[in-house]
Amino acid sequence: MVLYSQEELASSTDISKQFGHYLSSVSSGAIEKLAILKNNKIEAVMIPASFYESLMSLLEEKEDVEILKSVQNRLQTPKEDYIDGNTVLRELNLSLDN
Repeated sequence: MVLYSQEELASSTDISKQFGHYLSSVSSGAIEKLAILKNNKIEAVMIPASFYESLMSLLEEKEDVEILKSVQNRLQTPKEDYIDGNTVLRELNLSLDN
């Protein structure tokens, strides 16, 4: 669970009235993040672009690791456990023919 200080919370109404102020506060690092509230519920979080880019990079790296693990597991599958592609197509009632 992410915790927010009082200055890291703003209503959507306040954001619409003072967008430049809040954007500047986040961009300059005066505040780390800004939770945007609608009906007292967090609807979105504003973070610096560099932080967002770092998060996306980490997510891509995590996905790459998961793919690598999957490939490594498949490489451990004995050849006698392989299933021929045509067999799979037949079992699924599919065909490569039009």
